[in-house]
Amino acid sequence: MVRPFAPSLVCFPLPLLFLSIAIASDGGQDIKSLVNRFESRYRAARTLQATFLERYTENGQVVRVESGTAYFRRPGKMRWEYQAPEKNVFLVDGKNAWFYVPADHTATRVPAKASTDWRTPLALLAGEMKVSRVCARVQAAPGEKLENSGDVMLLCELRGSGTRPPGEGPSEAVFFEIVKKTGELVGITVRDPGGVGIEFRFTNWQVNPPVDNSIFQFRPPAGVAIVNGELPAGNGGINP
Repeated sequence: MVRPFAPSLVCFPLPLLFLSIAIASDGGQDIKSLVNRFESRYRAARTLQATFLERYTENGQVVRVESGTAYFRRPGKMRWEYQAPEKNVFLVDGKNAWFYVPADHTATRVPAKASTDWRTPLALLAGEMKVSRVCARVQAAPGEKLENSGDVMLLCELRGSGTRPPGEGPSEAVFFEIVKKTGELVGITVRDPGGVGIEFRFTNWQVNPPVDNSIFQFRPPAGVAIVNGELPAGNGGINP
């Protein structure tokens, strides 16, 4: 089973301290309104569900595509059920992050606060829905390709990216694509300076679907080995 390598993303502990967000000066009021609309769209929901598609890229070329269903529940829980091309589960139960590969009969456990998985920016959907917990600054990204003409792309400057040691170069770039009129999340794209990226596309959003809390608890089946520590080498924590 071949999985593309990708470096880890900046870690976003759950929960994070409340932080304010800086809005770019150009069209700042419009950007602030868009961020507020995006936050308001999901803030009242206790549980969210969506169909997702993931694309992994290297230097602009798609190297792997995966799909399934994602669930988010406050406080701090999420579950990603991968159906294609193979079944896997990535789960955050509020305390630990789990990566389960049924075909390998193994499950990896990492403390949620130590997880450096590329899905972590989406943890804001399982929190207080404050973009400021992930982004220190938000601005428009007019040069990015949009899924639909009615969407808008926002560039998120990650918290902590301004404190990187000299010589390390720019940090990962995170883009949020939302429907301009409604604030619905269409997709998130994360790119690292080395040309590796991951794109999440979302459809069929459901607010407070009838899902039991047990789906956010990991109970390893009989015969499954539990490994503590980092996610499997070579997948960088992004590709279950």
